[in-house]
Amino acid sequence: MAKLIYSAIASADGYTEDAAGSFEWAAPGEDLLRFVNDLERPVGTYLYGRRMYETMLYWETAHAVPGQPSSVREFTGIWQAADKIVFSKTLESVSSARTRIERDFDPGMVRQLKSATGHDLTVGGADLAGQAITAGLVDELQLFLVPIVVGGGKRALPNGVRSDLELLDTQRFASGAVYLRYRPRSA
Repeated sequence: MAKLIYSAIASADGYTEDAAGSFEWAAPGEDLLRFVNDLERPVGTYLYGRRMYETMLYWETAHAVPGQPSSVREFTGIWQAADKIVFSKTLESVSSARTRIERDFDPGMVRQLKSATGHDLTVGGADLAGQAITAGLVDELQLFLVPIVVGGGKRALPNGVRSDLELLDTQRFASGAVYLRYRPRSA
């Protein structure tokens, strides 16, 4: 059975975007992006909320931007090769290949995807990930904490959910960012 992984870059105080909606402070350095590429290679499907999908659309054409480092070109290929499911009540169409829209988040459909595919899935976007965590669907959390305190904004993890976590791995990066990989003890 495939794993559902929540991977997020967050501030040291636990936010994926600051109070103004900005996440420019979260841009990964070269060493972190190479590490992310290694994590993303086995992923066959990305589950996104509308806003995260619209943010990630950059990768549909990133290969056309001149002078991209090899790690960016590599991530572009990884992203383009994966299937994408966008959960949105308002998005009318998608502009990337291998992408479909689902109007409602259905935990049963996600469970079925996990059992039917040989590749891992990731859930992107704090709101959608919060729904998946609340439903007990997330098998692994991959959190990248960057060395900044933003003081508020969109939380990386949902309120009102308690989960004991087992630490599986850590990694430090030149920027001061830290990777923390956890498995919910109930998974």
